[in-house]
Amino acid sequence: MKTLANGIRVTDAALTQIVLRAAETVDGVKIRHPRRHLEVDVAAGEARVTLELSVEYGRVIPEAARAVQQRVADAVGTMCGVTVRSVDVNVEAVG
Repeated sequence: MKTLANGIRVTDAALTQIVLRAAETVDGVKIRHPRRHLEVDVAAGEARVTLELSVEYGRVIPEAARAVQQRVADAVGTMCGVTVRSVDVNVEAVG
């Protein structure tokens, strides 16, 4: 359970779903095992996200990773009312 601004608390599962859904809106991107490969840290009104994903063969990996960073930052920032300091993306597979 993470505490956001004004004492509002959000479960880890809810934060995971926000990140997962935002990341997977990018064409050709999939997070294969979100429980093991996705971490969201929220403290003092700031968030840091780390996730591992797979990118569909034929996609430009840096473009896909940047798109994931942007969409995740926008979703977490908007829905949770926090400043997103970083979204670290690791591509673990192409397939």
